Amino acid sequence: MSDARPADPLAASAYDACELCPRRCRARRSQGRAGRCGMTSELRVARSALHLWEEPPISGESGSGAIFFSGCPLGCVFCQNHEISSEGFGLPVTTARLAEMMLELQGQGALNINLVTPLHFAPHVRDAVGMAREAGLALPIVCNTSGYELAEVVRSLADVVDVWLTDFKYADGALAGELSAAPDYPEVAAEALAAMVDSVRAAGARSLGEDGSMRRGVIVRHLVLPGHADDSCAVLDRVWEIAGNEADLSVMNQYTPNEACRRAGGALSHGVSEEEYEIVLCHADDLGFERIWWQEGGTVSESFVPAFDATGVVGPELACPSRPQAL
Repeated sequence: MSDARPADPLAASAYDACELCPRRCRARRSQGRAGRCGMTSELRVARSALHLWEEPPISGESGSGAIFFSGCPLGCVFCQNHEISSEGFGLPVTTARLAEMMLELQGQGALNINLVTPLHFAPHVRDAVGMAREAGLALPIVCNTSGYELAEVVRSLADVVDVWLTDFKYADGALAGELSAAPDYPEVAAEALAAMVDSVRAAGARSLGEDGSMRRGVIVRHLVLPGHADDSCAVLDRVWEIAGNEADLSVMNQYTPNEACRRAGGALSHGVSEEEYEIVLCHADDLGFERIWWQEGGTVSESFVPAFDATGVVGPELACPSRPQAL
């Protein structure tokens, strides 16, 4: 089998020597070998249900139709979704079943289809959205991502994704290397964000429905980390430079240390102070962001983590929840 990269980055053969994410690990996922994301080419989903804890234009009153995918290429030390991001919890599903889940969420009154950490399965995602559209799906597609994505993959999904709900975690490569083993994160995220902004601009710019829900647009999320307000301000500088007010900004104070961070001690063993959060919010305001979402004091990320119990995933042909075997 040739190792040549496919002309279409989202072709099924992309799993043969995977370069779907910036890790470019070239794992033979189609042969059952897990990539840096922890996944083979077998599509796996951990939960499909209405989700009320996104930004107001995404969740609204009725909820976002969130589909949580197993695996993650990034691997942040402070991750709150470790059950699915690094431990691999989820059920194997077919592309057709993924399309059915989208239609079921539409039937439940979801404002959109919110694909959470999906792009290491980008070929499946594109095909499933196409199937669902043909079967009557009329909701916006939200891509909920860590921001650590290849711009070429973002551009390849421009005709599929309506709303980009993306993190921008770090401005400092050394910090990104320490906390996510991704020193190239700032440059990669900047290129991906520029591609997201371009795709929305080409489609006709930001758009809201009559109910205030986002139909098309970009929301950039930034989680303020304790002891790193300076890097947070540098992140906002970068986002402003790339997107200006073509993006909404969501500044979050919900950092909650997981068990590993508590054991390690240091800055990441406790939450963000009110002073740190206020510094970052004031900087966002000074830069000129017109649409800023923020969180009230005392917020913890565990409040927003749903139960990863395969809710909404099981179809007639599926087995019990499982984890992929180690290779």
